[in-house]
Amino acid sequence: MKAVVFTLGCKVNSCESSSIMKGLKDLGYDVCEELVPADIYVINTCAVTKEAEKKSRQAIARVKKQNPNAKIIVTGCASERAPESFIGKDGVSVVTGTACKERILELIDKSGTFISPEEECYHELPLAETQKSRAFIKIQDGCDNFCSYCIIPYLRGRSRSRNPESIKEEILALKPLEAVLTAINLTAYDFEGRNLTCLIKSLSDVKTRIRLGSLEENVITEEFLLALKGLYDFAPHFHLSLQSGSDKVLKEMNRKYTTLEFRRGVELIRKHFPSSAITTDVIVGYPTETDKDFNDSYDFIKSIGFSDIHAFTFSMREGTVAYELKDLDGNVKKERLNKILELKEMLKSRFISENLNTFQDVIVEEYIDGYSIGYTANYIKTYIDKKLEEGKYRVYLKEEFNGDVLAEIKE
Repeated sequence: MKAVVFTLGCKVNSCESSSIMKGLKDLGYDVCEELVPADIYVINTCAVTKEAEKKSRQAIARVKKQNPNAKIIVTGCASERAPESFIGKDGVSVVTGTACKERILELIDKSGTFISPEEECYHELPLAETQKSRAFIKIQDGCDNFCSYCIIPYLRGRSRSRNPESIKEEILALKPLEAVLTAINLTAYDFEGRNLTCLIKSLSDVKTRIRLGSLEENVITEEFLLALKGLYDFAPHFHLSLQSGSDKVLKEMNRKYTTLEFRRGVELIRKHFPSSAITTDVIVGYPTETDKDFNDSYDFIKSIGFSDIHAFTFSMREGTVAYELKDLDGNVKKERLNKILELKEMLKSRFISENLNTFQDVIVEEYIDGYSIGYTANYIKTYIDKKLEEGKYRVYLKEEFNGDVLAEIKE
């Protein structure tokens, strides 16, 4: 029997899908994550934007093209938000939500909607299926921030954190070349009074590269950065979620920091990790964002000098505070987004140039079209004109290539 676990959305979804894949393999299924002909499909959905929710619904039609008679199970944020929009679809037999996703393994032969109640404590999932090169380690779920534009706290529930001993045990069991700590709100990690800094300190003897997922600026302290320096192999890549470079818009988004506090966090990072990558998220066209607000945001982003930017336009989400506001004209949002994307390319190119003619450790993950491809510790995508096995290699960054870097193995 063949099963496919198809994932949309965030790295947390990917972690959960990996656990489901491992469970299906243990049940005797031949499992993959690509949309290929199969007997069972598990669609792990996303609802962070309207577009993500739309793609989640469209995934059902894509699955039906592969096998019209397959059993389809839908899970995740989009089905948590509107289970009725999935259970009525042709071929969908089971719909679950965001909680207790491993229950899918028990529901394969059933039909209906099975939305579990909101979890009060962190729920452990089975050990994930992972690649040798990189493993995403889920350490927290839920969010208490309630940013005015975000639906996720209503779907994922309140913040809850995983036992640090369990986190360490998973990394040691999987033995990846790189472990990426990921969460819905990584900064909110707090297990019985032990915060993210405490967790990092507890991993100091783990002999693998450790990378962090998305962070909020308030976690950036001297103690936190010194703890990261104490790791065996830390990847100096900080994804600090900004959303806007306008203090007025940040306040209206219910973000809990100012641009001054954000800048201080960046300066502290660069004091301890001068060659680090600092990447970010930016929402363009929030309903109250004026031309002046956008210009302030643009100037702030440029002055910070991010190494990369994930920019996207504001999306109305019913049930959030911002849903009651008047959306901006689509052309205005598109024009502003294009300006940020142009800035992104300029800043990314500058960061790459600063790293050329240096030696870096690259973890190779795949081989495509004659190139071995991987990432440096500070998250520069690197191409090596040679077929290599998955592993860590010392390379020399030669030149910019396809918006990334061409490198050669150090002899």
